[in-house]
Amino acid sequence: MRGRILIIDDDASLRDVLVAGLKRRNFLPVAVASADEALSSLGSVDLDTVVTDLNLRGMNGLELCERIVGSHPNLPVVVITAFGSLETAVGAIRVGAYDFVTKPIDTDALAMILDRAVRFRGLQEDVKRLRTSLSERSTFQDLVGESPAMHRVFDLLARLANSEASVLITGETGTGKELVARALHRGSRRKEKAFVAVNCAGIPEALLESELFGHAKGAFTDARTARRGLFMEADDGTLFLDEIGCMPLSLQPKLLRALQERKVRPVGADSDSPIDVRLVSATNRDIESAIVEGSFREDLFFRINVVYVDLPPLRSRGNDVLMLAQKFVERFSVKSAKRVTGLTAPAAEKLLAYSWPGNVRELQNSIERAVALTTYEQITVDDLPEKVRNYSRSHVLIASDDPAELVSLEEVERRYVLRVLEAVSGNKSQAATILGLDRKTLYRKLERYESPHVKTDADG
Repeated sequence: MRGRILIIDDDASLRDVLVAGLKRRNFLPVAVASADEALSSLGSVDLDTVVTDLNLRGMNGLELCERIVGSHPNLPVVVITAFGSLETAVGAIRVGAYDFVTKPIDTDALAMILDRAVRFRGLQEDVKRLRTSLSERSTFQDLVGESPAMHRVFDLLARLANSEASVLITGETGTGKELVARALHRGSRRKEKAFVAVNCAGIPEALLESELFGHAKGAFTDARTARRGLFMEADDGTLFLDEIGCMPLSLQPKLLRALQERKVRPVGADSDSPIDVRLVSATNRDIESAIVEGSFREDLFFRINVVYVDLPPLRSRGNDVLMLAQKFVERFSVKSAKRVTGLTAPAAEKLLAYSWPGNVRELQNSIERAVALTTYEQITVDDLPEKVRNYSRSHVLIASDDPAELVSLEEVERRYVLRVLEAVSGNKSQAATILGLDRKTLYRKLERYESPHVKTDADG
């Protein structure tokens, strides 16, 4: 069923034609002869869209449209007008009608309008439901989502609440790995102690050792005083090593020793200092591939990967996009002191259609921009970034009848494998899972393709 439609027309023959035509097109139409009957039906029948003639006896269609929009703002109203009565149709749009169709009615054209109207109502209901859910639902602080993928993450985090196990969080850039690390800390017995975060890719190799483990006075030039490292700062709390896949190979043995022996030795010091930290690490790189390539120690990988949490990309989280967007609307409207309450249905549809290569971080930036630019109480399509407004999904293969453009089956496979690898940011393990291959088979295929332009984890 494509939608439940209420038809209002005092012409019995036209009602019968519309009911029969819409039934053949898999709608479920209900027909009444007057505005009064229509208003009575609104409270007793669950409707997706209303179709009304403007020229009704008693209360006319324009007044009816205004009444329906006022009492049921999320219920689209499509009006029927005689050919040439464009001014009347525009008047209906002004009082809130979704669209209009002129007589004589083309049922196929009407069905297309109704399809859009039903989708519009569905999006309006989704936005309303997600707004309510966001205000009522207990979440892991800043972690928001109702998709099955996020429910699996929440379930795993709940089970880890009282655990001391080291956790490795993986996922594409922008998926919220640090938010998960902070949620783990808040749910642990260490929540009253420090949460210390460091980006292993953001500190030069020469300084990272001192940053993590500290240094003694005089250990190197400019070490005028002793300094506690981040391990010591996080004592009794949680240490979050972001981008651990970028940890220099030369430092990995010292990190492994600190985790195994629960002691650290500052640079230039003669003795160890005991530590009690819970380690949470994160990476968007394929560490298993790095192990094969010799840039990451396997024993360290096993030590940091006691429990594995994989964050899904935003494009696979369905309506979570709208829930997150609503959360960001509320945050940035307060920050900018503007009254912005949510999204229009067309804007929501654009957000759902976009692929979000930058994940939650990109969505956050897009909504912050939209809140800053909008002049309405709801974000419209025009407020969204151009790439979101104009996005259309591309495909790996484009059908063609031109023999000159057709390619071999091997070339089709090559293009698809490389497209999947690009989509997962070079993560070979993830690509192999999507392709249904083991990693060795994928490696052999990549070697055969000899594609130096494809950037993988090992390329940095």
